[in-house]
Amino acid sequence: MTSDTHDVLSRARVATRLPARDLDRARRFYAEKLGLYPVDERPGGLLYRCAGVDFVVFRSTGASPGTFTQMAFEVDDIEAAVTELRDRGVEFQEVDVPGLRTRGGIAEIEGNYPSKGARAERGAWFRDSEGNLLGIGQLIL
Repeated sequence: MTSDTHDVLSRARVATRLPARDLDRARRFYAEKLGLYPVDERPGGLLYRCAGVDFVVFRSTGASPGTFTQMAFEVDDIEAAVTELRDRGVEFQEVDVPGLRTRGGIAEIEGNYPSKGARAERGAWFRDSEGNLLGIGQLIL
């Protein structure tokens, strides 16, 4: 194998797929609560784009989502983002586990990936209308 075959995915764009049992309900949530509207759609799927990155909400009858963050948004001001989304009716999760505790819905997360150039991160989590766990993060430089 050449080096080109080893890094084929490192040049690929990544796109998230989120399941929805009720696509119309999901469309309303993303529009009314998050201010996001599909840039394209097909039967059974809605394509969204944020800062040049795509994610799809698709009709699914599969098992309900897990307890991990399935997609996250990086913002410059997490307090403003949380306040705006709360004003729209988004309910943020409170977390209290060893090493991670939210206060007012926002957690201080020690350390970070060195390549991001930050020393820490602040995070907040909420569920969409379909139970998918979404996050908001702000890098602390």
